[in-house]
Amino acid sequence: MPARVHALLVVRPDDRKAVAAHLRRTLDALAAQSRPVDAVTIVLCGPDRTLTELAASSGAEGVITASGSTTFADAVRMASSRITGDVVWLLAQDTAPAPDALARLLGGLEKAPSVAVVAPKLVDWDDDGRIVSLGMTMTPAGRTVGLADDELDQGQHDGTEDSLGADVRGLLVRADLWRTLRGVDPALAGADEGLDLGVRARLAGFRVSLVPAARVAVAGDGTAGLPSPTTRRRIRRRWLAIRVAQLHRRLVYAPAGVVPLHWLSLLPLSLWRAAVLLLAKQPARVLPEWGATIAVFFRWGAIARARALIRHSRTVSWSQLSTLRITRADLRQRFDADADADAIDRPVREDLRFFTGGGAWIVLAALVVSILAFPTLLAWPVLGGGALEPLRATVVQLWADAAYGLRSVGLDAIGPADPFAAVIALVGSLWPGDPSRALVLLWLAALPLATLGGWFAATRLTGNSLLRNTAAIVWALAPTFWAALVEGRPAAVIAHLILPWLLYAGAVAHRSWAAAGAASLLLAALLACAPSLGPALLAVWALAVMLTVVARGGRGVGQIVWTIVPTLVLFAPLAWRQLRSGTPWGLLADPGVVWAGPQAAADASGRLGLAAGFPTADLGGWASLFAGTSLAPYAAVVLLLVAPLGALALLSLLTPRWMVSAILVIVALLGLGTAFAAVGISVAVSAGSVPVALWPGAALSVAWLGALGAAIVALDAGLPVRRRALRVGGSVVLIGTLVVLAFPAVTATLRDASLLQNGPAATLPAYVAAQGRDDQSVGTIVLSPQGDGSIATRVVWGGSDSLGGQSTLTSTRLEPTDADREVAALTADLVTSTSDDIVARVAAHGISFVVIAPAVEGESDAARAVRLSAGTALDQRRDLDDVGTTPKGELWRVTSDVAARPVPTASDHRLTVGIAAVQLVTVAVALLLSFPTAASRRQARRTPRAVGPRAREEQR
Repeated sequence: MPARVHALLVVRPDDRKAVAAHLRRTLDALAAQSRPVDAVTIVLCGPDRTLTELAASSGAEGVITASGSTTFADAVRMASSRITGDVVWLLAQDTAPAPDALARLLGGLEKAPSVAVVAPKLVDWDDDGRIVSLGMTMTPAGRTVGLADDELDQGQHDGTEDSLGADVRGLLVRADLWRTLRGVDPALAGADEGLDLGVRARLAGFRVSLVPAARVAVAGDGTAGLPSPTTRRRIRRRWLAIRVAQLHRRLVYAPAGVVPLHWLSLLPLSLWRAAVLLLAKQPARVLPEWGATIAVFFRWGAIARARALIRHSRTVSWSQLSTLRITRADLRQRFDADADADAIDRPVREDLRFFTGGGAWIVLAALVVSILAFPTLLAWPVLGGGALEPLRATVVQLWADAAYGLRSVGLDAIGPADPFAAVIALVGSLWPGDPSRALVLLWLAALPLATLGGWFAATRLTGNSLLRNTAAIVWALAPTFWAALVEGRPAAVIAHLILPWLLYAGAVAHRSWAAAGAASLLLAALLACAPSLGPALLAVWALAVMLTVVARGGRGVGQIVWTIVPTLVLFAPLAWRQLRSGTPWGLLADPGVVWAGPQAAADASGRLGLAAGFPTADLGGWASLFAGTSLAPYAAVVLLLVAPLGALALLSLLTPRWMVSAILVIVALLGLGTAFAAVGISVAVSAGSVPVALWPGAALSVAWLGALGAAIVALDAGLPVRRRALRVGGSVVLIGTLVVLAFPAVTATLRDASLLQNGPAATLPAYVAAQGRDDQSVGTIVLSPQGDGSIATRVVWGGSDSLGGQSTLTSTRLEPTDADREVAALTADLVTSTSDDIVARVAAHGISFVVIAPAVEGESDAARAVRLSAGTALDQRRDLDDVGTTPKGELWRVTSDVAARPVPTASDHRLTVGIAAVQLVTVAVALLLSFPTAASRRQARRTPRAVGPRAREEQR
């Protein structure tokens, strides 16, 4: 007797127009079957007039209306009570069977009594020559693997029959087994439903067979099976469903004894997988991963019911399924085959040619020049002068300065650290035994590091080795870079070293998460060193987002958005405190030591020098070199040496790669605009209450980068002249003019014209430094007489002031705090004889020493008088012991009992831990994203190294 077929057709009106068209085709296909369906039950999930009319006119034996949230599993379970046939056919609105599909499926079902489930070949809705799915299996760990997913149909799988499972769409199942297994497991969230049904059928003693000759076209609406990954929402829905199904099946299939272990491992496993997904450059899957874990973690009832159902229906052992699972070796073989096929279809990026193109030799030459320019640094243990100060004595102290909590300056000051402190901690950690020496080595390595960064940044603009080498040299000869080196500005030096790598990574951040992760860390480090670049870089970031949306349709915008996230997280505590203090402009303050060093003035001549790339009025040392000679009035002529670079940058707008040039010119203009504004803005004051303007050098580095990049594009893309002659001639002119321009700065140390000096190893007397080296609770109050007869006071904790211990919260404060008033009161009472208990009050704050700073050159009479009177007053204090005069000032020691430095409260401690946790997690995420993997390297090789239209890789 022929088997009666009862079709269960589930319809969900998510996209009503498309669903209606799909349903019409599916109903027409059912009506056209060569072997007619005996009965059809339609389940309409959600109200829709058009679909209701189509269902009513279809000749179905029944139409069931359900809510829009009804899943496919629930829908077919609702319809199962109406099954009258011997076989159940599972369909949805987007499953249109070929005219002979049912006949062929029934033929496969009748091959043997053991065959209880048969599956058709699912083909694309619009292209029946492409296989969507044909059979499923799983790994020993339970991960689903399609046997033939998204392949061209060349008959290569038509001989396949046995399978562990298949896609649920189009399955034909014996009705008695359907009732025994109670249909599809609703806890699978729409994924692996056919695979799970096949596993349970196999355990019940039956077989699952594939019928490749039976073809069913599917559109991927997502009513049955997984939706097609056509939108971000659908992609997230697929990931969530796949992971929920995998975890659910793991708990259902596992032996009873290990289920608790699997359940307890869900949360730790989700954290581990989140890290793996970030490393695999798939951050969008992290939230679905956590969502799936939480959903399965609390779904005990569904797990218990599914296990009970398998226990009651199982007649064979789990070992009989092992031959149908896919092994790791088979998976690896399939992956290698796919990779080989993909490699054939995709172009491969050419070699970098770092060594053969001369890049390595340029870097080596830069190292030699650096040693010749700074020979004395080879013998210096600590670098001083300018805005330099020693680093902390230990790595632990370095990182303590980078965390929220007690600050190393100020009276009981608790607050966030400047992000620059983390950069200094990272630099100091490179030489753990003596962190201050790491800064000396950084100075020696700065020139070759700048050359290396410039060379790699040029690879994003050109494939020509000559132009890459030119860019490396020109970047290393930037006047603002040498001004920072000679004057001792560590933040500016580090910012200049970071900028080319930010271009290198940021230019391709839209392509990959690896580049976006690296760019996000570099951007955070750059702004930590030069916060005044914030507005300009924010404008560049907004431009990048806009271009990604317009030019790429939004593809890669997530990577661009991420690049700013670590910066926001690292600056958030400082920004919150500055906003609460009413000093939002303090966020732009230069970090580190507030130093009123030489820089360009905010007048016409100063801005002319800025436009040429000189951050100081000395014009790169030429004004000092010509001083006192007949050439002094002509020092400004050296500004013309920068003209070739500017001219090439502007001419690049006429090349075929004008779009890339325009972006670089905009970057240059933003840098110049920031520099012009910086010299007229003072947001910090020095220890002597002298307002200090923002350093324009970092902004000029940005301008130099943009101009240099545009010039390289001009030489690479070709103007209406002979290209090779232009490249050689342009490179010679650029390098020649800038070598001449940099001569005074390069020879400054040899001519004793540099501000760099050997040390000091500590800013406090050696007696204090020895006690405070390992004990940051040692407090010292330092009194510095000023030229107007006042006294500037600071409280230092530990053995010395340190570069990473400085705080812009203190230097940008507009109003005195209670602690400031207390310090002022202590100072007044110390230097006068009106208070008898002043030493006890000083000791009560944990302060053990008092220092009067040494006299400076050209000290005024008022300052000298204050110094003498203060020394006399301190000598008269009974509980102060005069240690003596030292090179760091005159020192007194408190002989009475000194209280311990107040410790942070419990709430402050929790805040410290919370801020550190959030920042560390953010940095860890960025690091995981930035680490290259085999997949990310393959992806990178498929795209040209240079960016922009008409980018070429050239061997010349």
